[in-house]
Amino acid sequence: MKQMGPLYMTFSGFLSLIPLPTEGIYSSGLKMYLVESKGGAIACMLLALSFLGTWPAIMTLLERRGRLPQHTYLDYTITNLLAAVIIALTFGQIGSSTAEVPNFLTQLSQDNWPCVLFAMAGGVVLSLGNLSTQYAWAFVGLSVTEVITSSITVVIGTTLNYFLDDKINKAEILFPGVGCFLIAVCLASAVHSSNAADNKAKLMAQGIDTSVVKEASPNNGDPENGSSGTAPKAKFGTADFLIEVEKRRSIKVFGKSTLIGLVITFFAGVCFSLFSPAFNLATNDQWHTLKEGVPHLVVYTAFFYFSVSCFVLALILNIIFLYRPVMDAPKSTLRAYLSDWNGRGWAFLAGLLCGFGNGLQFMGGQAAGYAAADAVQALPLVSTFWGIVLFGEYRKSSRRTYILLGSMLFMFIAAVGVLMASSGHRKD
Repeated sequence: MKQMGPLYMTFSGFLSLIPLPTEGIYSSGLKMYLVESKGGAIACMLLALSFLGTWPAIMTLLERRGRLPQHTYLDYTITNLLAAVIIALTFGQIGSSTAEVPNFLTQLSQDNWPCVLFAMAGGVVLSLGNLSTQYAWAFVGLSVTEVITSSITVVIGTTLNYFLDDKINKAEILFPGVGCFLIAVCLASAVHSSNAADNKAKLMAQGIDTSVVKEASPNNGDPENGSSGTAPKAKFGTADFLIEVEKRRSIKVFGKSTLIGLVITFFAGVCFSLFSPAFNLATNDQWHTLKEGVPHLVVYTAFFYFSVSCFVLALILNIIFLYRPVMDAPKSTLRAYLSDWNGRGWAFLAGLLCGFGNGLQFMGGQAAGYAAADAVQALPLVSTFWGIVLFGEYRKSSRRTYILLGSMLFMFIAAVGVLMASSGHRKD
């Protein structure tokens, strides 16, 4: 029997004093700490759900306050990579490296490039998806954007993961959950259409021509808090509030077709649907691309490579967008970005939340199946909460909009429960 060192004995004794059900959540001893139990996987998914539903709200808040999306995304991508590095150098290094489960630094020098490329491909499509949704939030709204992208992710990505995971999830439970997401995306489209009609009616009732709304000065307050400098307070859901938000925000949407936002949203959804299957292939090598004797990438190493490619692509594209902006966003420069500290802390926080959220999703998926881990795509539950609280979405809307919104949220609650119930257990 292998002997345990004094440091491990001390650590184990400390853990025994904590009254939490830790049995089966991590494998410990001389091996790397990995989530192994169904309970531990579900805990990771729930925590990931809260993180991944919150960071889009922070990014949307900054855009509505007038911060350029290029500046925000550059800050976000730095801490998004930092989260992956922290996970790799902590969880990925805990315990001794073994031939079957090498630690993070050991794997960096191994001949595992086929799986590394799968991980990096996943990072590329995630980066494209995140970059796209940054603009879709402005055109379509936070809640509807997240509902559509998440639903597409589940319908395509979950199906791919189910077969890649050798059907370890219960199909009779899993696919009804996918059906719930399909219904939810239909309801989301109806919510968007109904709410857009409500907003148009509010503006027309005031005789407002959206094509002549001018940009606000830099000191006209914070419309998210219902104020506009020295002007009277604009209440959530009113025509005045809609005008104040449009004046302040960095991406102007009045007078533009919502079809633009929907196209961007569907493109982002397709990108999101591919990153998890790519990560699945990177960690489990279902296509047998590794040479004999080369161990699979552990989830922490794969996540590091995944995040590096995500970072590099985001860095390149957003530096280009500084000088050649899209969607009529204002131009900027690298010097202007470096000197822009307004909201930088919030952007850094968004990157950390997204990074740790993705890491937790992958940790849970490695244990219980990536198809079940797609339950985190119920993140619109969290995003809708923030959309209503922070941005006043659906305030003073019609009864029809409220009924559709409630139905959409109900289907998402059903979907996340059903997908988590389908969790299986990956065999060694």
